[in-house]
Amino acid sequence: MKTKLLFVCGCVFLLSFTFASPAAAADTKIEQALRDLDAKWSAAAGAKDVDKTVSYYAESAVVMPPNASAATTKESIRSAWKEMLTTPGAAISWKTTKVEVAKAGDLAYVSGTYEETMTDASGKSVQDHGKYVEVWEKQADGTWKVVADIWNSDLPASGPAPSEKK
Repeated sequence: MKTKLLFVCGCVFLLSFTFASPAAAADTKIEQALRDLDAKWSAAAGAKDVDKTVSYYAESAVVMPPNASAATTKESIRSAWKEMLTTPGAAISWKTTKVEVAKAGDLAYVSGTYEETMTDASGKSVQDHGKYVEVWEKQADGTWKVVADIWNSDLPASGPAPSEKK
């Protein structure tokens, strides 16, 4: 009886492993594909290629930059990126630290860290770093596009000095 029980348990374990492996392998493949896409996207932004940078967004995307209104059309998304990338002294890059794929394999989120250099209103170079989250959706043609993008700084918010507040 013990031998049959061990045999049945062993078969159940092997069958569950066999059926679980293809899903895990598919998730790993999707995860790597998204990491690669995100790296290419960062490179496009680093090269200040506005058109290529904007091409990673789905038609229905929403972009939520810090301290600004959400961009919900291709035109407003392009305008936001154009302003960020064409400002003198601007530089940006980001790196994926985590990818989570939905069980259905058609939706995923990517999070990571970014570094940015920009020029403030006085012409002074400002360094920023922070974190981001992107939601990617598999499109009907099999490609992946970003449907939601948000990032914010790790630096303290600047505001008026305490004596200036009323």
